[in-house]
Amino acid sequence: MTDWMETLRRACKEKSQARVAAILGVSSAMISQALKGKYPGSTTTLKQRVEGALMGYTVNCPVLGDIPANTCLDHQRAPFAATNSQRVRLYRACRNGCPHSRREDH
Repeated sequence: MTDWMETLRRACKEKSQARVAAILGVSSAMISQALKGKYPGSTTTLKQRVEGALMGYTVNCPVLGDIPANTCLDHQRAPFAATNSQRVRLYRACRNGCPHSRREDH
């Protein structure tokens, strides 16, 4: 079992799957299936969310500097918003060559 999976399992025992899912920004069904080894998709995103939110892993964002890995994923999912210059820079960075981007349009 990987370190991140053990961390996820431990967090679910200490809290609950629903609470951990809320912290990670995923469904409790995803966590349940992943813990049982039955999640049909890739667990890469879940792994990065666990590493960032529960294990303290960071990435170096070209706009914000060091940020938790799960926060990086949140910025990648955020829609364009011209009302905030930082959001504009993040939107562009996530789609134009950031090495941490998991977006297919990058």
